[in-house]
Amino acid sequence: MELSGSEVVTHEFPPYFRVYKSGRIERFKKFTPVLVTVEPKTGVEIEDVTISPEIGARIFKPKIDGPDQKLPLVVHYHGGAFCVGSAFDATTLVFLSSLASEARVIVLSVDYRLAPEHKLPIAYDDSWSAFQWISTHSKGNGPNPWLNKYADFDRVFLMGESAGANIAQQVAVKAGLVGLDGFRIHGLIMAHPYFADHEPDKLIQFLYPESSGAEDDPRLNPKSDPDLAKMDCSKVIVCVADKDWFKARGVTYCGTLKSIWKGDVELVETEGTHCFHVFNPGSEEAGLLRQRFGSFINLA
Repeated sequence: MELSGSEVVTHEFPPYFRVYKSGRIERFKKFTPVLVTVEPKTGVEIEDVTISPEIGARIFKPKIDGPDQKLPLVVHYHGGAFCVGSAFDATTLVFLSSLASEARVIVLSVDYRLAPEHKLPIAYDDSWSAFQWISTHSKGNGPNPWLNKYADFDRVFLMGESAGANIAQQVAVKAGLVGLDGFRIHGLIMAHPYFADHEPDKLIQFLYPESSGAEDDPRLNPKSDPDLAKMDCSKVIVCVADKDWFKARGVTYCGTLKSIWKGDVELVETEGTHCFHVFNPGSEEAGLLRQRFGSFINLA
């Protein structure tokens, strides 16, 4: 059967999506949000919040020991090449509820808008807007009661995996530039971070048409960021995996930080593939990595 002109495929990026001449985008994997108020295995309570008409978030709260207890706050940005993933999917649910329970932390995962429907830098803009909303709770009078009552804004951490780690780093840099009212970011957890290589990345070129390219864009290449030294946190942990095709980029990022930025930088290498701790959270290796995250947070 001959296809109509509008059904001609103009771009295809497996395993993510294809684009037709009409502008229609077909995603290869359908996403269904998991609606839950308590994660049954951990007992972690879940609350979904609306930050703006375009941005949502999911908050994970472990059992609280007493009405006055405050726990570290981890702000999480999910991975997925800027074009897949969600704060509300099953994978994120299992990973973050386990982290919240084991590390005894409040986690807020930001659901930023995805490319290609919303081309970059929208994901960065949404993530910063969400962080500004979170910051309104630092004096205990923000719109969300859980954050007001239970989040310790003296112990705030940013966390992301893959593209989400890239976003987390950008939020930390911007926080250092504009300043935060009443608190600062204590630490940054970079798990298997995605940054561009010197080779052209056709997916990123399509998702981010405004970019000046891998060599010059500070969002894609931290070496080219004149504001990297101003990043607002005290310490960073960079996690890489031995079978991850992005391992070298994570190691390079760690070296860049050590040469430019004055905080503490720790590099952790484990066995495994890209984002194994998210895709297979029940594995022994994932559990050990979550322990490293918990130690990094709670030894603040």
